Amino acid sequence: MRVSQTMTHAYERPIQVKSKLVEPDQPAPKPKPQAPEIPVVETPEGEQLNIVLAYEPREVKHLNTTTFFPVLVNDSNYYLYFTYMTRGDDTEWTTRFHGMVEPNIQVQLDEFGHNDLNQMTHIAVQYIAFKQDRHFKLKNPALVEQRLDVTKFYKLHSFHATDYFDTPVLSVDIVRNDRPARQMVIDSSELERAMRGEQQAKKASKRERQQGKPQQQRQQEIIVQDLHIAELLDDLRGLSNSDMLNYQLDKFNEVMRANLKHQGQRIVFIHGKGEGVLRRAIMEELKRHYPACEVQDASFKEYGFGATQVTIHHSR
Repeated sequence: MRVSQTMTHAYERPIQVKSKLVEPDQPAPKPKPQAPEIPVVETPEGEQLNIVLAYEPREVKHLNTTTFFPVLVNDSNYYLYFTYMTRGDDTEWTTRFHGMVEPNIQVQLDEFGHNDLNQMTHIAVQYIAFKQDRHFKLKNPALVEQRLDVTKFYKLHSFHATDYFDTPVLSVDIVRNDRPARQMVIDSSELERAMRGEQQAKKASKRERQQGKPQQQRQQEIIVQDLHIAELLDDLRGLSNSDMLNYQLDKFNEVMRANLKHQGQRIVFIHGKGEGVLRRAIMEELKRHYPACEVQDASFKEYGFGATQVTIHHSR
């Protein structure tokens, strides 16, 4: 993957300036040599669009004070003309960058700090894909919007190395294998059908209440509790490893006791991999105080490795 820190427009008309003053004693300036154009090397897998927006911290060990670089990765054989935009929950869109990126290139877009995060709770990338000087298959233009959890910029475990970066980054998929992560397309007919279906569901619910029929119980939502000590305490000064472990276990028991009366409630505790000390301590607590509860590893796709799911069951 080639890296481009800045971008230039590919098509610029040269400007000619004629001067009325002629100074024969001064030699004409020599034209600056142009950098040779890097040839595009295509790959079979590059025929599918893969676009990633990554946020790279300048100093990953100082997340509370560092600035960040948004980087767009174009992992494809196509040129992309794109626009990168952000907005806050109560603000309108702001264009942060627009231009063209070559095939198999990653380009740095700008730099921002923590003061800018409130204006970045929503991000959007609009793009058109094409090739130059060769035949190609058309790709549909798309506008992809994602909600960005800006609290992750304060959490070290939110940043990971990827196929495109050796250093830890916060990565957001824009397009994977030609499929946009989320397209902002509003189909009026689909919207009308959805509204009609919602109205019918409300009428059916009202009839059931009038007739005294029990409604189907909603499936309980999963409760997620992050037990990383940095998520529980802002200041760790003066705390020993034992103090931190006891605080984490107190939080675990607090969440368990608050939900013991909810039969079937699922709780995911994120404890991380590490050396497994916290996980073993949690297992001891479950065995000793909550023997009727069901325990299993949580989905690594949703919560990563190092999470345990507990399902509340009452003792008989």
